Amino acid sequence: MRVLRAQAMGMCFGVKDALEKVMGLPQPNEVTVYGQLVHNGEVTRRLEEKGISMVEESDRSPSILKSRVVLTAHGVSDRERLALRNEGKTLIDTTCPLVRRVHELAKDFAKRGYFVVIIGRKDHVEVKGLTGDLEKFAVVENPEDVRIYEADRIGILCQTTTPPALLDRLFQKIARRNFGKEIRFVDTICRPTRERQEAVEELLARVDALVVVGGKNSNNTRQLSLLAQSRHVPSFQVEKEGELNPDWFKGFETIGLTAGTSTLDETIEAVYQALVSLEAAVIK
Repeated sequence: MRVLRAQAMGMCFGVKDALEKVMGLPQPNEVTVYGQLVHNGEVTRRLEEKGISMVEESDRSPSILKSRVVLTAHGVSDRERLALRNEGKTLIDTTCPLVRRVHELAKDFAKRGYFVVIIGRKDHVEVKGLTGDLEKFAVVENPEDVRIYEADRIGILCQTTTPPALLDRLFQKIARRNFGKEIRFVDTICRPTRERQEAVEELLARVDALVVVGGKNSNNTRQLSLLAQSRHVPSFQVEKEGELNPDWFKGFETIGLTAGTSTLDETIEAVYQALVSLEAAVIK
């Protein structure tokens, strides 16, 4: 059995910068992370061991936080920032600069009178942050969500971890259903997400199955698994090496390995070594 690694995988610069900044904070027991710093269980465990507390993304009440609050890589709306400051909190901002760019574009669209359409997952914290400062908007997650919008001018953006193929399909449907209107579109998929998708596309042509390493609630990790499934290649998503099941790989000669943008390098290496040890693997 051979194990082939994707050419691009694992942590992006935004996640690395956020993790480095938070892990280096003094007096960690006075810090609360406003949600999950990134969607990765191992990262969460390390923060807890350091004494940094976190609140659930579904229960981010400013009143329950400690004096210093870490804004996660996924970003928050200006309204949330103001609410936190009004509670007397000191903000430590680790918002990914690529996410921050989407916020600025969305606000600019709204300021210029465009109805803003966000392509992304409705329940994702990044999307909730993007829409938090908008009065008129729609979130499109799948083709069934597309509507004829009561607006003459439409501005379209997307969650940074949107799969490129899905973005193209949804944009085309929005344009068709709103034919004749002024439509402005900015592709805001982040480069690391695109690179990891492209690397998996290349890898899938050479493997019998794919192992994807990353958090269970990580959108970009999930999309890598879905990409394999769309190509009819079996995929197995794990958070760490202990979740691998040798029975998954019976009959397969070549296994591909990739990882989401919030996955630690050492976690990827541990999964790789575990795959190698399943049976005298030939490494390439």
